[in-house]
Amino acid sequence: MPLKALALNATLKSSSSTEKSSTAHMLDLIAREFEKFDVITTTVRLADHNIKPGVTSDEGEGDEWPEIRRKILAADILVMGTPIWMGQPGSICKRALERMDAFLSEKDDAGRMVSYGRVAAVAVVGNEDGAHHVSAELYQALNDVGFTLPANAVAYWVGEAMGSVNFVDLKEVPDVVTNTISMLTRNTAHLAGLLKSSQYPGEEK
Repeated sequence: MPLKALALNATLKSSSSTEKSSTAHMLDLIAREFEKFDVITTTVRLADHNIKPGVTSDEGEGDEWPEIRRKILAADILVMGTPIWMGQPGSICKRALERMDAFLSEKDDAGRMVSYGRVAAVAVVGNEDGAHHVSAELYQALNDVGFTLPANAVAYWVGEAMGSVNFVDLKEVPDVVTNTISMLTRNTAHLAGLLKSSQYPGEEK
């Protein structure tokens, strides 16, 4: 069966915005590349949903995180896409990571976090330096809550400091970005396939 990927787009722009999203553009490129490896990608734009603050899987009436959580756990691959703001991951990205903190205490019958066996990758865009810092923050958070990170599992683009050009407005995607997207998808699909066929061992009884 084909692998399934869920891309979480943490742009601050909702779908109703008239502005184009560079994060969406990067995730679209990754999704198209995933097709080469029979990976089917679904994207959720987090800004379109009411994701309440908190660290549980359900924060009560009106909270739309439980359905997003269901989609995360139904996928083999999670791609976390975020813009850089003030040198940091976007606030919506941080909120999603905070909600996944609940995985730390949610275990299966073998004592494994419910997120085990899933592979994560990162996509970062911005007009300032900081892609390495942002990806490092996301790597640590995603690993903490049970995801496995493949080699070279980040694709990013940062423009000139103090500049005004956005990734989505480039006439051509730079070769270095295309190459990192290729490595990300190739390595992520490979590792996800291995984990799907051979899950991590559980606790000994």
